[in-house]
Amino acid sequence: MLRLPHEGLAQSLARELTERECRNATRLIAERVRTRRPLAYLLKEAWLGEHRFYVDERVIVPRSFIAELLRDGLVPWVSRPPEVRRALDLCTGSGCLAILLALAFPRVMVDAADISRPALSVARRNLRTYRLGHRVKLVRGDLFAGLEPARYDLIVANPPYVGTAAMRRLPPEYRREPRLALDGGQDGLEFARRILLVGREFLRPRGLLVVEIGHNRSRLERAFPRLPFIWPETSAGYACVFLLSREDLPGSALQ
Repeated sequence: MLRLPHEGLAQSLARELTERECRNATRLIAERVRTRRPLAYLLKEAWLGEHRFYVDERVIVPRSFIAELLRDGLVPWVSRPPEVRRALDLCTGSGCLAILLALAFPRVMVDAADISRPALSVARRNLRTYRLGHRVKLVRGDLFAGLEPARYDLIVANPPYVGTAAMRRLPPEYRREPRLALDGGQDGLEFARRILLVGREFLRPRGLLVVEIGHNRSRLERAFPRLPFIWPETSAGYACVFLLSREDLPGSALQ
């Protein structure tokens, strides 16, 4: 079956499908309607921009807005890409953001952490596909557990951020994804809080933290009114991803 990233669909509209492709498409549509499984699971693939990743039910379907920012190497917030030598991807899931980090910053070494063993197995498969196993290290742990302090120039995270009430209203497709990768606690900010309260300890001076939080901007700003959040523009507007420098993060909760 012909497979194209979303950006290539418009250019293929005039193409006629072969008889075999029509049969395959009809079969996929029928299974999609019958099972309500996300199409990414049926195809065993998902795209972030021009990059394809293997996915199955062990991981959330990749759809991070951080990927959009990595296309330009986080300019202007990262002014000297060669100086980004160590990076951390929290809640790595399929490993997609860790891989995009490695592609965006050719000198960087990445630690990719996740609490889920099954998710890390999927990430390992994607690392083999991109031949990045020598630059991306998979780490099993709950957020920063087991990682070394003051190590990273850049930390990115796309943690669970769906609140309890919203979890109950999710359509069937989302309920086929791992709950562990979606459930962000009562207000959706459980993991964002934990990252904010200890993130400073794991960044080097002038290091940068980048976190995706869905549509929780106003709730987060009320919870941390003194933090000078930067909200870069993505295709979803100015509310889904925030940036903070190490110097603007709260002091260690461990002090």
